[in-house]
Amino acid sequence: MTRSNPFTFAARALITVTLLAAAGCATVHPWERGRLADPQMIFDADAEQAAYDAHWQEAREGSTAGTGVQSGGCGCK
Repeated sequence: MTRSNPFTFAARALITVTLLAAAGCATVHPWERGRLADPQMIFDADAEQAAYDAHWQEAREGSTAGTGVQSGGCGCK
């Protein structure tokens, strides 16, 4: 019975993770962005409810919580 080298296992795992991460990357051309910006691609069916929920969460947490809004983190916009 032979024992495998732990370095070999770690190297194989790192290569596998790197290949899987690289496979998920895609370049979107400018003429394809219109189709991806289709309103049907929005995860939230009710935009008003989603905005209310985000506002409620921001008020509760005291910050914007990384939703893409640029601010100082104090909750002010």
